[in-house]
Amino acid sequence: MTFQFGREICGDLHIAEQREWLVTNGIGGYACGTVAGILTRHYHGLLVAALEPPVGRMLMLAKLDDSAIYRNQIHSLCSNRWADGIVNPEGHHYIEQFYLDGKIPTWRYAFSDAILKKQIWMQQGENTTYVRYTLERGSFPLLLYLKALVNYRNHHGGATLGNWVIEPFEEVESASKAKGGVRVTAFHRAAPLYLLMEHGRLFPERHWYHNFDLAVEQYRGTGRSEDHLHVATVKATLDPGESLTFTASTRPDPLLDGKVALGDRQSYEQSLLQEWQASTSHELKHTPVWIQQLVLAADQFIVDRPSAEESEGKTVIAGYPWFNDWGRDTMISLPGLTIATGRPHVARPILRTFARYLSQGMLPNLFPDRGQTPEYNTVDAILWYFEAIRAYYAVTQDEELLRELYPALQEVIDWHRQGTRYNIHLDETDGLIYAGEPGSQLTWMDVKIGDWVVTPRLGKPIEVNALWYNALQSMVLFANQLGYPATEYQTLAQQTHEGFQQFWNPINGYCFDVLDSPMGHDASFRPNQVFAVSLPFDAAHSEAPLLPIGQQQKVVSIVGRELLTSHGLRSLASTDPDYHRYYKGTPAERDAAYHQGTVWGWLLGPYVEAHLRAYGDPVQARQLLEPIANHLNTAGLGTISEIFDGDPPHPPRGCFAQAWSVAEVLRVWRAIAFYPKE
Repeated sequence: MTFQFGREICGDLHIAEQREWLVTNGIGGYACGTVAGILTRHYHGLLVAALEPPVGRMLMLAKLDDSAIYRNQIHSLCSNRWADGIVNPEGHHYIEQFYLDGKIPTWRYAFSDAILKKQIWMQQGENTTYVRYTLERGSFPLLLYLKALVNYRNHHGGATLGNWVIEPFEEVESASKAKGGVRVTAFHRAAPLYLLMEHGRLFPERHWYHNFDLAVEQYRGTGRSEDHLHVATVKATLDPGESLTFTASTRPDPLLDGKVALGDRQSYEQSLLQEWQASTSHELKHTPVWIQQLVLAADQFIVDRPSAEESEGKTVIAGYPWFNDWGRDTMISLPGLTIATGRPHVARPILRTFARYLSQGMLPNLFPDRGQTPEYNTVDAILWYFEAIRAYYAVTQDEELLRELYPALQEVIDWHRQGTRYNIHLDETDGLIYAGEPGSQLTWMDVKIGDWVVTPRLGKPIEVNALWYNALQSMVLFANQLGYPATEYQTLAQQTHEGFQQFWNPINGYCFDVLDSPMGHDASFRPNQVFAVSLPFDAAHSEAPLLPIGQQQKVVSIVGRELLTSHGLRSLASTDPDYHRYYKGTPAERDAAYHQGTVWGWLLGPYVEAHLRAYGDPVQARQLLEPIANHLNTAGLGTISEIFDGDPPHPPRGCFAQAWSVAEVLRVWRAIAFYPKE
């Protein structure tokens, strides 16, 4: 039992609706909501099904409005806010306790002398959600009412689709036969939704509930309210100690035994922790509970992406609730999500999956929904791919995969030397990578509002060239391991090393962010220079670090003073006239602030790594990491948010569960634990 709250949190609607839970199914589907049970986002729902894994995500079961009759008194357990601002009912007042059991959100409702427990989880590999109620304590039976509210729309919001057909469904062949069910179809050829029960009575309904208020969407300027269709009502009696499981699935024959399904989910999560523990040293086996919770959170981002060539293909969802799989995010996240959690076998199919999408020396930036053509507008995703392979090989010594991928990596280097999309090319005069053309946004600071590129960074960005050097040194390593000539890559690396010295700005005492931009060298103080210290072949103990140790320490020191927060690094110094203190307002206003001061959680990893490399102090490095533990009790529970406001108190913003935020904390925590001792 972790991340538990009592009435002091659960009974305060303002606080309880800001704490969000998430469960996933490993194929891109998910369920999420608030501790209070109130809907605040388009994305909140009990079944968001990935109909074309890992995309094609549709909201199908929005919520269960639950109530109980106990000792002839009615207790509404759900909470709803309506468009007029009225909250009715206010079921959060009955929540005595909320906690995570692994990743399973669990509520305990208290009324009279009764305690009713509710748990929500999904079946791995299926678009199936379970909601289980158990009368843990009571002196009388309890009559439970559940109203199933459905929808059929893209999870991003928009119009509800439907010419609804609601019909009884009882032809279920499963481990436990359904006592009753409803099949709901929004329109001809739409994926049916099956609502099934272990016992009790389920009655088809047809009644629209209008104007659910969506507070977060109003704040984000992306919506205001929406409607859901009441399609079924469940009535069931629970005796003390008895349980009832409600199942929602896109399958007509899901496992219906709630006890078995719950055991399967708990066993799966326990296996994740066992894999992690088996891979760790003695030091890591005594890590705090919050790190163990992140090990479970890491698995939520790893999903199937099958293809004709790779039926077991996998990828990484960049963030919940709205991101798909992004090339850059996947490669940055891979070491933390798989290697640091003791699951390098999961990294292998991801590396192979993405190899199939290489094009002109580039990896896709984004895989859009519904099989559209991937977008290749990124300069650094492919360079992070080299680092992901290096990290994987360092742990596994998988020469078979290395030999398979090596020719493709050679082609990547060749494409960069001759030039590829978006004017990405190697400048042979200094050995540095130039990237960009007017109107393009190629680095991780990639916001574009209409024709306005907020942070164009056209020229030679510092982290791109640190990654290029790291990729060249990785190629030297790979060539030597496979018995191939490495001279070409050694020569290129030496040229890059020499050219990289131009990044040092002796007047300001830190590195330029971009060289040779249209306005000259860009001295904006940004966090990207930490990668000149944190990447493996850039570090102080390598044979040829990009920066001498004195400059490394200056970089780490000034970044710490100007950009470091408890949750990550600011994307721009607060003294810059373009600094944005808060991430708020309309979508355009938020986008304008996205990389102009907003704090990014994932950057905490490279900063702590850079500090460890520059100063060799694992105790202080761990102290820098520990404040993020408190964040796991807010926003996305047991996970880490995407971004935070630039100014204190740095409230969380963006996605409430972000892959690279979780991954980088896990990766660097392991790096600290394995740091060589005196």
